[in-house]
Amino acid sequence: MKNRMFVIFLLCIGHSYLQAQNELPTKETQIKLAVLAAPAPLRDSATVLAMNRWGVYEIIRKGTNGMICLADNPLQNGFNVACYQKDLEPFMQRGRILKLQGKTPKEIVDIREQEVKDGILKMNSVPSALYSYSAKAQDYDSVSGTIKNGYLRYVVYIPYATAASTGLPLQPDVPGMPWIMDPGTHRAHIMINPEPPKIEKP
Repeated sequence: MKNRMFVIFLLCIGHSYLQAQNELPTKETQIKLAVLAAPAPLRDSATVLAMNRWGVYEIIRKGTNGMICLADNPLQNGFNVACYQKDLEPFMQRGRILKLQGKTPKEIVDIREQEVKDGILKMNSVPSALYSYSAKAQDYDSVSGTIKNGYLRYVVYIPYATAASTGLPLQPDVPGMPWIMDPGTHRAHIMINPEPPKIEKP
């Protein structure tokens, strides 16, 4: 029964993706937009993954510098891309697989946590960076590949770090101040959320 439901789930994703394909940017545009999350010197040699018709991310450009970028998900509202250091890929990939299986966000957290404890899922042993670049739906044109009012934030994964071990607060006092989220867990990470940019008027 579970296998049947999973197949139906995949078919639904495939149908939704095919509908969205009419508004999908070209592969070249997907690559150009995906790497916007990465620091400029790392963009040209980054690996880029994009979603196929079954909701699975696959490589559309093989890179060489250890940076992996995810193209925008056409099934989600708005625009969002992310780039991260390659050692985070097992953790990120496992999350994508569990989401594809229909797991809830809490189930994904719990499953990955247990797999890390059991030694099944490998986490990065040193701090690893992730960059996220997003924009609202009205500020993103998927056909032309243009974006207005994009917002870039930064994350540094540092498993099992705490406020005490890093000297960071649990909440920022001002915009852009580093703080630690999920301290003491396998997914502990430093958050840096700059002040949002001024809105560009039409």
